[in-house]
Amino acid sequence: MNTTDLTSRIAAALVGSVLEPYVAEYRSRLKRGRYAANTRYVYAGCIGHFARWLTVERIGLEGVNEEAGRRFVSEHLPQCNCPAPSRRSPSDTKAALSHLFDVLRARGALSAPSDSADHIRSELAAFDHYMDSVCGLAANTRRGRVRFLGRFLKTRFGAGPIVATTITAADLRRFVLGSQTPHSPGLVGVMGDALRCYLQFRTLAGDPVETLIGTIPRPTRRQLATIPVTLSKSEVKQLLGSFDESLPSMRRAYAMVRCLADLGLRASEVAHLHLDDIDWHAGTLRLARGKSRRTDVLPLPAKTGRAIAEYLQKERPPTANRAVFVRHVAPYDKPIGVGVVVLTVKAAYRRCGWAHTRSHILRHSVATQLLREGTPLKEIADVLRHRSLNTSMVYVKVDTGRLSAVALPWPGRTP
Repeated sequence: MNTTDLTSRIAAALVGSVLEPYVAEYRSRLKRGRYAANTRYVYAGCIGHFARWLTVERIGLEGVNEEAGRRFVSEHLPQCNCPAPSRRSPSDTKAALSHLFDVLRARGALSAPSDSADHIRSELAAFDHYMDSVCGLAANTRRGRVRFLGRFLKTRFGAGPIVATTITAADLRRFVLGSQTPHSPGLVGVMGDALRCYLQFRTLAGDPVETLIGTIPRPTRRQLATIPVTLSKSEVKQLLGSFDESLPSMRRAYAMVRCLADLGLRASEVAHLHLDDIDWHAGTLRLARGKSRRTDVLPLPAKTGRAIAEYLQKERPPTANRAVFVRHVAPYDKPIGVGVVVLTVKAAYRRCGWAHTRSHILRHSVATQLLREGTPLKEIADVLRHRSLNTSMVYVKVDTGRLSAVALPWPGRTP
């Protein structure tokens, strides 16, 4: 075994352990991801530490899984007194173990979790398949609902089997409203939607739980009750002017924000853009993986196109990935996540001295600017790809100038 980037003690912990047959493949995985040499050394130290713990605990390969990893991080690391160079950083260890489990899974060597964890995992997988194939929900929506349902199932059933018919209205209300600290109306809404969807799923599976759906609390929602936060034309200009050469990954950040500010794209749509979606000759951008699950073709403004081209030509790292915006740090050859887009916008807000946090503000700003320029509401709905015209109606309230032109005079007002 080649141990050129491992110390002798790390190597000694791995030699003879249940993980030894997978070390070479593990190191190859990190190299393919173009991780820095120091990162590979740190992760190897974490795996060596984990291997030593497995040996001491007399855990064979059949017991190596995510559950064992969680025990190692939560129980062993806080009280670890293993000799150097054992790595004790929870964040580094979790990252290192994540790669290890991927390698074991690819080789078919990852053992099954305990029954309780397996019950929940299987239930969540079936629920996700239902939301995808039957409800046609977007990936982000499904991920959120799976996360909330997982928390509910773990709270309600613990280590026991999942029996949907034993769920009570009190269980649902307690989880949605918060047993100790009351949840915000927004959180009540999304948690309630997740549980209602789950009960519909169980109803279709034959469980008589349909009557429980009506017992889940709903927040008060007044249609068009709020006015969206927007940026003025000068503020958008200030935001776009906050990017300079000193910023890390400046061209990527600038191109992403231009997509948001010029086209009104959602952060998820920016993250999922592919090179094949851009028709440079026609000057168009295709969105085929949007929230509505339909294909839309938008005109690509010249300034937006130039920003994307600058990034592609001068900053995008060499990669075989067809995503427009890719990672600039290991693991390479992967597209960015939605969080990168959101954090980029937040950083731009901070540079302007603003307290805004939501990237969706730029989408709102595109709509209100179009309205002020006299664009019909139907065309605005088409640009934003709203399935219902009512969704776009909220922007009418923002244009106070046009509203005042049709407002009746207040009785008794002096002309």
